[in-house]
Amino acid sequence: MASPKKQKKDAPLTRYVALLRGVNVNGITIKSADLKALFVDELGFGAVRTVLASGNVLFDTDAPDAAALRTPIEKALRQCFGYEAWIVLLTQRQVADMAAGYPFERIDDTHHPYLVFGSDAAMLDEIMDKAGAVDAKVEQLVRGDGVLYWQCPRGESLETPVAKLLAKTRYKSSTTTRNLRTVEKLIAD
Repeated sequence: MASPKKQKKDAPLTRYVALLRGVNVNGITIKSADLKALFVDELGFGAVRTVLASGNVLFDTDAPDAAALRTPIEKALRQCFGYEAWIVLLTQRQVADMAAGYPFERIDDTHHPYLVFGSDAAMLDEIMDKAGAVDAKVEQLVRGDGVLYWQCPRGESLETPVAKLLAKTRYKSSTTTRNLRTVEKLIAD
């Protein structure tokens, strides 16, 4: 992985978004300052910024491929913080395109807008298949490119059929969910 100090002066940089799964819930506590230090000092990325306390990291690198970055980042997280770390890693442009494609009402007094990001398309397809016909009176779920768009009632994001499906251990290593408002903060940088 190219360290910013070793990057060529004119090498094109890509802005990435690392979405950590399960941070600052269920006893896994990581301070934003410590997370940022890992991405700067250990991993050597530039322009690192954490967003909120839910495991969102923006960074720049000249590495051309997210797939090559994911494993070393997960390994560094495991070593530094001592938990079974998984991330979904996308370019900021990809995240912006996904947010722009949100098909439901963005602001709704009764529902929450979510994006379920996935690092494995087959798992997203499986979730859609297992969700079956979603009761539109309760929630909505639509497949997008590398993402599921989900809308559920306020206060029930852990109780609906889709929420219970997303919580299954099987999807832990390849999916993570963010509220659309959080996603919009990630692309505003």
